[in-house]
Amino acid sequence: MKKKTWVWLIILVVLIVAVAGYFWVKKAETEKIVYQTVKLDRGDVIVTITATGTLEAVNTVEVGSQVSGTIDKLYADFNSVVKEGQLLVQLDSTFLRASVDEQKANLDGATAKLNEAQRNYDRTAGLFKANLGTQADMDAATSTLESAKASLRQAEASLQRAEVNLQYSTIRAPISGVVISRDVDPGQTVAASLQAPTLFTIAQDLRQMQVEASIDEADIGSVKEGQRVKFTVDAYPDQNFDGTVSQVRLSPTISQAVVTYIVIIRVDNPDLKLMPGMTANVTVEVARADSALRVPLAAIRFTPSDLSNIAEPPSGAVAPPAGDSGGMPPEMTYNANITHIWTLEDGRLRPHRAIKGIQDSRYVIITDTDLKTGDEAIVGTGTSAVTTTTTGTNPFMPQMGGRRGGGPGGPHPGR
Repeated sequence: MKKKTWVWLIILVVLIVAVAGYFWVKKAETEKIVYQTVKLDRGDVIVTITATGTLEAVNTVEVGSQVSGTIDKLYADFNSVVKEGQLLVQLDSTFLRASVDEQKANLDGATAKLNEAQRNYDRTAGLFKANLGTQADMDAATSTLESAKASLRQAEASLQRAEVNLQYSTIRAPISGVVISRDVDPGQTVAASLQAPTLFTIAQDLRQMQVEASIDEADIGSVKEGQRVKFTVDAYPDQNFDGTVSQVRLSPTISQAVVTYIVIIRVDNPDLKLMPGMTANVTVEVARADSALRVPLAAIRFTPSDLSNIAEPPSGAVAPPAGDSGGMPPEMTYNANITHIWTLEDGRLRPHRAIKGIQDSRYVIITDTDLKTGDEAIVGTGTSAVTTTTTGTNPFMPQMGGRRGGGPGGPHPGR
């Protein structure tokens, strides 16, 4: 036999062995889609926004001085509880009393001049009636009398102002409350030439406080009066305090192109733990649903990729129709709140129409649906490798089902 013939024979034998091995044991790995599901339940869904703010007393009054002078005595200090009308500060009144005495003397002089002008007027008027005086004399006497009356009124006003300034040297509490700030000391001189200097700051009632929270313009549309608020302060990090939105102020605050609005939150402080100036980490509850049917957000985001395994098409549209609605009924046109939640029934995908409600960072409320508590919604997919082994037929082995003679699959002797 030629060498070339032997080569072809070897190649043929190798091919036969390979084909026989393929048909004898055939292994193939396929990927099977595994659906991840979560049971629907009933629970609370709360929508919140967060912000920071500063605690303040509801009513705070700065006590100042309307007159300049040296502080003679202080009758209140930090944390002093004061009553309305209580004496707080006594300024040195030496110069103020001297001013009052001076104005009294000026008033006496103005009164004397008025009396003189009146007597002169009466005498001139008598002579004028007897045709012994001229009209010029009468006019001069009248003018002098009127000027004296004006000088008297001016002296009276100056005396009144001096007496009021003397009263202002005694400074009293305008409201009842607690002194939270004292800005002066005995012997200090206060100057009230341009504006009243602040001596004390009094908080009316620290058992009623408020938080001035800065809310971003993107969230301010959700904030309404009466909404519940929870907040914490660094002094008590493990304790939550409750409050209520009482006012949304319209005036914006703009800082580095960031627009915020002040929201006032009323807070009860019966145990006086909260203090003015504390920083509050605020959480405003803008929407809430209690014991409502809810699903994880992943359930409404799931879209099946294996369209051949869908038991029935979804009802209602979940995306905007292209162009005109084409005469579609209203219930089939786009609605941003319509969604579909998918379940598995007998191994096939089935959509369930639902209306989305409020949602938080984990759950969304669903209504108008045939789903109920305990149903399992698909939230995602995964894959698992499945190895299948198929036993084939080796052409070089005897066939069990077609051989002759006794044995399984063949005729028995004697038949």
